[in-house]
Amino acid sequence: MNILKSITIISFSLLLISCFGFTNKKETQPKATYIANQNTKVAYFASGCFWCVEAIFESVNGVEEAVSGYAGGTTLNPSYRSIGTGKTGHAETVAVYYNPDKVSFKTLVTVFFGSQDPTTKNGQHPDYGSQYRSIAFYKTDAEKQIIEKAINQLNKDVYNGKIATEVTKFKKFYKAEEYHQDFERRNPNQGYVKAVSVPRLNKFKKKFPQLLKDDVH
Repeated sequence: MNILKSITIISFSLLLISCFGFTNKKETQPKATYIANQNTKVAYFASGCFWCVEAIFESVNGVEEAVSGYAGGTTLNPSYRSIGTGKTGHAETVAVYYNPDKVSFKTLVTVFFGSQDPTTKNGQHPDYGSQYRSIAFYKTDAEKQIIEKAINQLNKDVYNGKIATEVTKFKKFYKAEEYHQDFERRNPNQGYVKAVSVPRLNKFKKKFPQLLKDDVH
């Protein structure tokens, strides 16, 4: 086998287990339009591939919907392809619509930190680059304080001061292309989903069974 062919095979294999490896824009059934009620609140989190993060938050009791998108940068109207360059400033982000009577922002922050390695700068294995960095967005001073308190406690008790998560004032969220929405559920046999997304979700479910919806266990 010549060197060029070997490189091609290796590159293709890496794409199969990369969040950026799937760029098939085939038509999919549009995700049902979610209509928030007057009591619904929205929180925004980034911690690696949004296919994984969306599935994790949608498993949590009190979360009504999670939407994949882009936030944290200044580039207008980013796309999946443009943020993949790592030059837009945006990160793959999930908008979490939740009922505060069933789940608190504090609990969502617990889910956020408990479902990733927050000490990894610019990535979550196997995806690396600024577009996969860990960000906890806040809209109010109270939310910022909850995030910072969680970081201080985790740095003291677990991570020895090594948390790399950014704490960022929320500005704007851009919804991702339709084929990314509910990606894990729609594509159970896709290589990355089987190798990364499902194991990450299952690890979270095992760690926090008390936070799951009844039909998720």
